[in-house]
Amino acid sequence: MKRERWLLIPLATLMLLTSCEKVFLAKDPSTDPMTQFEHLWKAVDEQYAYFALKGIDWDSVYTAYRPRIEETMDEQVLFDVLAGMLHVLRDGHVNLTAPFDRSRNWDWFLDHPVNFNHTVVYRNYLGKEYRITGPLHHTVIDSVLYVYYASFGNTISEAHLDILTERAEGLKGMIIDIRHNGGGSSGNADRLASMLTDEKRLYGRSRIKTGPEHDAFSGWSDMHIHPRAGRVFTGQVVVLCNRHSYSTSSRFALMMQALPHVTLMGDQTGGGGGIPVFGELPNGWVYRLSATQTVDPEGNHIEEGVAVDVQVTLDPADEAAGIDTIIEEALKRLGE
Repeated sequence: MKRERWLLIPLATLMLLTSCEKVFLAKDPSTDPMTQFEHLWKAVDEQYAYFALKGIDWDSVYTAYRPRIEETMDEQVLFDVLAGMLHVLRDGHVNLTAPFDRSRNWDWFLDHPVNFNHTVVYRNYLGKEYRITGPLHHTVIDSVLYVYYASFGNTISEAHLDILTERAEGLKGMIIDIRHNGGGSSGNADRLASMLTDEKRLYGRSRIKTGPEHDAFSGWSDMHIHPRAGRVFTGQVVVLCNRHSYSTSSRFALMMQALPHVTLMGDQTGGGGGIPVFGELPNGWVYRLSATQTVDPEGNHIEEGVAVDVQVTLDPADEAAGIDTIIEEALKRLGE
């Protein structure tokens, strides 16, 4: 399979993207099934960032899936074949979207314990009188500020952070719960992390796919947490994660690893270390691929998750009794 000249994605454009932002590629007028297959396979071959890390032989995937393409197949059958090919990548940031369906790989959380019960958290911990500060739901439990943040896609402002730091003053510590937070804007992660440090800290490095070869990347760029201009909280913090903490949530967990007063607790995050870019097949279907890599300061990839400091599983007996085992362990740790 002869490679054609690769359509370069400008470095400056990619650096401005958050985990949910888009770059679109040129559209080909042809719509036959084989054209769609060849276009998608080639786009993944030239732009996907994690072949080596995951040990994927993409040429063998071509050999396995090309015979399944027939000129007379209908759109749904074609979609299912292409979705199956993408599923091989084991990546929650990889999708194919048609007007009638969207492919997805959710094995990064479906194959693991849930470790979160929304009803238990809201009925028995946040309770009736929790405060709603933008997307941050918070209350004080046993002299600890408990904060639940459901999605990094919901904007955090500096005013929100002022309210949290003021409420946390004089307390034993803070719990930030990002379980079941599937990601969103990296800017929100940066702002939340900026509330928890009083000095600039290196937390990781990233690089961007720059050419068609599987090993064609930019150099590594340092990633830092920067303290906010307003009040910060440097008391003890426990951040709660589970396997459904994905994408920007993994990046936030990576940031928290760099802070000595923060403990990660629960289960490791689901991963999702690559910023996705978008493209369009000739028939108009949209695909999404991971086009960057993120590592910790020691060079360990976060694509398949960020490990916690303290592993805690939600006990079924506790859950049945309305108790969140993981929150209880965090409260115990901050009360010591």
